Amino acid sequence: MTLTQLEYVLAIHKHRNFKKAAESCHITQPTLSMQVQRLEEELGLIIFDRGKVPLKVTLKGKLFIEQAKIVLGEASKLKDIASKTLNPLKGELKVGVIPTLAPYLIPLFLDSFLNKYPSIDLVINEHQTHEIIELLENDKLDVGLLVTPLEKDQFFERVLFYEPFLAYLSSTNPLLKRKKIDQDDLSGQTLWVLTEGHCFRDQTLNICSPDSKKELKEERGKNITFEGGQLETLKNLVKRNEGLTLVPFLSTLYDKSKQESSLIRSFSGKVPTREVSIVLSRFFHKEEMVDALEEEILKALPEGIISKKSKKIKVIDF
Repeated sequence: MTLTQLEYVLAIHKHRNFKKAAESCHITQPTLSMQVQRLEEELGLIIFDRGKVPLKVTLKGKLFIEQAKIVLGEASKLKDIASKTLNPLKGELKVGVIPTLAPYLIPLFLDSFLNKYPSIDLVINEHQTHEIIELLENDKLDVGLLVTPLEKDQFFERVLFYEPFLAYLSSTNPLLKRKKIDQDDLSGQTLWVLTEGHCFRDQTLNICSPDSKKELKEERGKNITFEGGQLETLKNLVKRNEGLTLVPFLSTLYDKSKQESSLIRSFSGKVPTREVSIVLSRFFHKEEMVDALEEEILKALPEGIISKKSKKIKVIDF
């Protein structure tokens, strides 16, 4: 059994077609078929039911494929460890970022990071929290930039900063008469929120309706009239209608026009805040790259972002 044979098996599993799998592996179909057949004969195990269209994986084949993924993942780590001894700041770093953070945080540190570490190939993708967790578990990502705490034992969380929530109000909202608002002022307001799956949505609901989930559900029909997938969509809806939405502090850095600023209000008292962290597996081995990423992010943070927990903030769970 060889690692190459395992790679061929995973390619077939992915494409469910021998021809497409061979093309993805840059070999001929007869060569791929022969190698997989040899593997099956060596193991005394049928991995694929070739009589089905599309190709089906046998029950024992499923167990084999899951273990093959682990073996290839660990083999890849061995290669990374070997190359790291020569240059720990060289290679690929795959980063997953949640959508309510990516468009606002990444532009702050990206140029500086790439200029300082030209040998690191940074691969950044946007995903929702549950998707990043799954990709981290399957070694498809190296690290995630997420809102924490996740309370998952298999991950280590490096807290980067605490980001305040701000209220974004319609031009006719009476709350604009105040310089700052309280959480209690949000009661009874028309609230525009993100769709389910976004942790920012859950935090928004916890801030605006800090009661039990049962009570939240009962109130939704009255308070929530729309759910969107982008913060900018929600802001535009607020502008053209009534009510409010909540936005993260970093999102307000990119449009500082007088009109835009006039619609934003901060909170008084204990400011509702989200905790942002670098999340990685406890068995992660690219520590120097993560150290570099953390350093560049912290250097790029603007005023208004809290890098250490303060008694004046209230971290919102989700």
